[in-house]
Amino acid sequence: MAQRNTWQRERVREALADARGFVSAQNLHASLRDDNTGIGLATVYRALAGLAASGDADSLQSPEGEALYRACTTQGHHHHLICRNCGLTVEIEAKDVEQWAHRTAALHGFTDAAHVVDIFGLCAPCTNKRDAERAATA
Repeated sequence: MAQRNTWQRERVREALADARGFVSAQNLHASLRDDNTGIGLATVYRALAGLAASGDADSLQSPEGEALYRACTTQGHHHHLICRNCGLTVEIEAKDVEQWAHRTAALHGFTDAAHVVDIFGLCAPCTNKRDAERAATA
């Protein structure tokens, strides 16, 4: 069933597009609350789920297990590099991962294999900042 395109869903879409990197529903709701939109948390969750299902948003699970969302800039299957510190996200192709996933599935008798691969690390600016802070305290 398709979601109705309400003003609330459109406002969630706009807030998601304005967010830097991936954001939780709670954090997105907080920014909408700060803007006095009157949009409830349940509405934010429903809108994000609908945007993810339609391909208008990427969804992933953080290393802590929290669902995170981001406005999708690439259609179709892709992977992400995500900075654990600032949230910077880079969409990447991973042909080796694709081949490995299909080969591994086939090896075990699986067909129609699907997978999600997101790589969390520190981007170059966050790494440089961390290293400078460590050097300053050494």
